[in-house]
Amino acid sequence: MKEKIIDRGHYVAAPTPEGAVVVPVGQRLSLCDALSGPHAFVLEAGASLDLCLLAFPGSSTGTELTVDLVGEGAEASLSGLYVCKEGEFSLKVIVRHRVGGCVSNQLFKGIVTGSARAAFDGRIIVAPDAQKTKAYQTDHNLLLGVDARAETRPQLEIYADDVECSHGATVGRLDESGQFYMQSRGIPEREARVLQMISFLSPVLEHVPEERREEVAARIEQTVRSL
Repeated sequence: MKEKIIDRGHYVAAPTPEGAVVVPVGQRLSLCDALSGPHAFVLEAGASLDLCLLAFPGSSTGTELTVDLVGEGAEASLSGLYVCKEGEFSLKVIVRHRVGGCVSNQLFKGIVTGSARAAFDGRIIVAPDAQKTKAYQTDHNLLLGVDARAETRPQLEIYADDVECSHGATVGRLDESGQFYMQSRGIPEREARVLQMISFLSPVLEHVPEERREEVAARIEQTVRSL
């Protein structure tokens, strides 16, 4: 009898990065960190990671983030914001669902101004046996000025057939109709722009640990007002 050959779709089980932070079985890790240098995490069964990365002008040129979910029931919540005034910034995110029954959510937002260039590369990889996976990825960018540029490339590599996965990305500019509405209510134009930018970034602020939320909110407002 001829042996049945199963085509896995050229799936390659990449090795876990050296020095990765391991979140043990059933443990929870919550971090708010600078968006610079490589970050790598491994989540065991029932473990959860809540990671928020921040990049403000002059503090970073980019990073690479890798998360491997290796135990059933693991959950990863990844978020971040980046504000670029000049130069180039890059963010690469790789989430690998190696086993089934895991969940990952990603939300990244960026404001790019001046002559800055920002690039987002995101990949969700679902292994052949990782059924019941739920994985979501979103990246939104706001451009200020005609020379600002943003490239966003979300990607899905799915080798299982019982999953819920999605990705989305946008690149746009400030809402002029919203500014007009605020100005008609007596808010100066510059203040209206500031409020729109703060509102744009605020969903990420919700992922900052409560003890640091006020500090980060103040940093966001200070940075936005300097643009």
